[in-house]
Amino acid sequence: MSIAELTADERDALVTTHPKWTLSREGKAIDRTIQFADFNEAFGFMTRVALIADKHDHHPEWFNVYNKVEITLTTHDAGGLSVRDVAMAAAIDAMVP
Repeated sequence: MSIAELTADERDALVTTHPKWTLSREGKAIDRTIQFADFNEAFGFMTRVALIADKHDHHPEWFNVYNKVEITLTTHDAGGLSVRDVAMAAAIDAMVP
């Protein structure tokens, strides 16, 4: 099933509502970098996000080195950002203020 890409207004609302995320890939994705106290805290966060992502069948692109996690959200099926990314950003923001 195809999913619609966010409109420009919806995309702008996303970054306004979630100011810790920045647009990337020419507006087709959003990024956030989160720093934790140590590796265990970072890895625990990634595990919690993985459980949510698996439940929603929408998985982030991410990179982890020690206490830092870099996350990119995009919906490949939509060719850019979609409501799935809005939901994941909200879930992640709820875990890490």
